[in-house]
Amino acid sequence: MINACISSGQTTQTYPKLAGYIGIVHPIVTFSSQGTHSNFKDSYTVGMPIGINIWKSAKIGFSTEIVPTIKATNSSSKVSNVLFHPGILVALGSGFTFAGRAAFETSGRYGLTPVINKTVKKNKGSSYFVAVPLPVRFGNDQPSSFGIGFQFGIAF
Repeated sequence: MINACISSGQTTQTYPKLAGYIGIVHPIVTFSSQGTHSNFKDSYTVGMPIGINIWKSAKIGFSTEIVPTIKATNSSSKVSNVLFHPGILVALGSGFTFAGRAAFETSGRYGLTPVINKTVKKNKGSSYFVAVPLPVRFGNDQPSSFGIGFQFGIAF
């Protein structure tokens, strides 16, 4: 166990530091050689990330999340995918964090997801955040794709 302390003003933080979070992620648009697909057009897709962050220091950490995804159409709704999403965290300052994630989907797709995250409100025992994930996916006999999403949630 690391017992380093970081002092800033009157608060002292001991590392490693463990934090959990939950959220909602909305894919906005996905680009591939088959064209552009936007959420909300023919169906609605929403993900529910559940994750754990382990900060080794005030600057670097490890994160892993599981994201079940639900797809709803006019006639049905179902869990369409589950994503396993491990990665590295880098604190950028001013409440911003970069997450570089590997992506492994039950749909057979895989890839990388760079994420820019911003803490928008910090409380004593929790904080609210917004994030922009930029998923890049390959595999499962489909063309490579790049997407943009919007995520918000609470960390505790």
